[in-house]
Amino acid sequence: MREHHLQVCDLPAAATLIQAGDRVLLSGRVYTSRDAAHKRIFQLLDEGGRLPFPLEGSVVYYAGPTPAPAGLPIGSCGPTTSGRMDPYAPRLLDLGMAAMIGKGERNQAVCQAIVRNRAVYLCAVGGAGALAAQCIRSCKVVAFADLGCESVKELELDRFPLIAAIDCAGGNLFDKAKS
Repeated sequence: MREHHLQVCDLPAAATLIQAGDRVLLSGRVYTSRDAAHKRIFQLLDEGGRLPFPLEGSVVYYAGPTPAPAGLPIGSCGPTTSGRMDPYAPRLLDLGMAAMIGKGERNQAVCQAIVRNRAVYLCAVGGAGALAAQCIRSCKVVAFADLGCESVKELELDRFPLIAAIDCAGGNLFDKAKS
């Protein structure tokens, strides 16, 4: 296992260096999006509307952060199950998304899209949302405020700990674990 200290903006170029099982400490701007927000993003794509963030080179964290306690930028911010976003991920990857952060396995279509687009799927530790929040320096709602915790938020990460689960060469940590 190797360790990578990466800025989000460097992730597209660095994806070829990351292998399933590597540790990634990620810093920079990411966007949260879950089921309801993905559905609205797809409506905007289908209608030619303006997206809440640029897809090219973006990193989407499948999370629904809780409200921030006094003096902190965010409440608990652990990953949600990524498989619920599988119907959306291939198209978003084809449109330039560089990486996804979540937990759990992905379907074959997502794995193929990761390889096809030289992207990466990173896993955050589930059940450690309060700990993860310590690596988030800022949080602001950028779209769909009516969705509450599932609104699209822009987060600024600082050395957010992740594990590369599916790499751009097709390496898959979940497959390795089954062997």
